[in-house]
Amino acid sequence: MPRKPRIDLAGYHHVINRGVNCSEVFVDSDDYEMFLKIVCKACRAYSVVLHDYCLMSNHFHLLVETQRENLSSFMKQINGNYAIYANKKQKRSGHFWQGRYYSRYINSDEYYYTLIRYIEQNPIEAGIVKKVEEYPYTLGSVIANGVTPVPCALHSKLIEELDYENVQDIIGVSLNEEDLELLEKIKNQKVVVKNSVNTIAFSKTLEEHFEEVNSIQERNEAMVQALEDGYTQIALAKYLNVSRSLVSKVVKGMM
Repeated sequence: MPRKPRIDLAGYHHVINRGVNCSEVFVDSDDYEMFLKIVCKACRAYSVVLHDYCLMSNHFHLLVETQRENLSSFMKQINGNYAIYANKKQKRSGHFWQGRYYSRYINSDEYYYTLIRYIEQNPIEAGIVKKVEEYPYTLGSVIANGVTPVPCALHSKLIEELDYENVQDIIGVSLNEEDLELLEKIKNQKVVVKNSVNTIAFSKTLEEHFEEVNSIQERNEAMVQALEDGYTQIALAKYLNVSRSLVSKVVKGMM
């Protein structure tokens, strides 16, 4: 059976790869650090932004944004260079990775933010830690602990749109049934690329949602309407210049 073609379009991609036979990819802290160095070098070479990541012992998740149709070349450099490093260090030979990397094109804002929570929750779902900030090898943990992120992630929306105090509002909340249904639906459907994360169609702009707001009650009602229109709580918080935790509390009280 022929292999499914890669979607190399410029845009947002969720990439996963595992060690061959589910063997360990990262043995110690040096390995995790080396992998991130290789990723950042590839990001510079191929003009890619790292929006989120999670490095588990036997696999990794990357959420990247490509500017050109070069995802395959980007991942070939990462997988190849790390395999050379790990095989030499572990004094082994043969295939290092399970196979070709798995990737999924991200064509909606809702999918993007649900995916971030899914990636960040991996160590918790595996029973390794109880909170995101306790596991050092995710971008969310870096932000939550106030550590300087890796250079290739400095333009991540996770960093740009979240403040350190409220990072748990998005990455610290477990996926609910609707989130899991969304991920499963996208996993099984054929990808039709129409809109990128930055070109989602809304019925109104945020300016139109809030143009006739004259009281806190009207503002709160407009928040709920904007969320129903497809805007995220992060987008509302940024537009209104308030914390995401405030938006979350208002929405819970209104819905």
